[in-house]
Amino acid sequence: MRLVLATRNAHKAREFAALLAPHEVVPLPDDVVLPPETGTTFAENALGKARAAAAALGVVAIADDSGIEAAALDGAPGVYSARYAGPHASDADNLAKLLREAPAGSALAYVCAIAVVDPTGPGGPERPREAVFEGRCTGTLDPEPRGEGGFGYDPAFVPDDPIAHGSGPRPRTMAELSVAEKDAISHRGHAARLLLPWLERLSGG
Repeated sequence: MRLVLATRNAHKAREFAALLAPHEVVPLPDDVVLPPETGTTFAENALGKARAAAAALGVVAIADDSGIEAAALDGAPGVYSARYAGPHASDADNLAKLLREAPAGSALAYVCAIAVVDPTGPGGPERPREAVFEGRCTGTLDPEPRGEGGFGYDPAFVPDDPIAHGSGPRPRTMAELSVAEKDAISHRGHAARLLLPWLERLSGG
């Protein structure tokens, strides 16, 4: 099945292409306008983007909203993860702010909500089929960011999963895992694996 991914984040596009294979994930055309992320939950933001893409293009669209929650900060930055240090903040800016505000070893959770909207079914564009799938990955905050892989808060996120706690001198951060290892345990990977059976039913597989 061919799916339009409602994002202009190149990192996410690459991850989804691998996670949702053999389905084809194509980028959002430049002329499609996405709504601002004003929702109070990841699911609300993901649905808003998927609905906008599906309505504009008349095809099945998927979108995600994801972020990190710190227990010591009452769940912040949450839905504001991408702009935690300001509306034009870089990944490095956001990570630096988290490291300043949350104590080392704080409990963290990566959260991802993936929304899928199908305007091609019996209900048509007026009543599209919709679903949202949420995945989580828990971990702790490492005060010494390291690793060249991943993006966002990955260099300071040490997953609880045993895959990160191998035979090395210290646990690995998400940014130190291989692509396959990260996909196996990440919040986005968990959500994508929940989405796949829905897509199989949709495509008649």
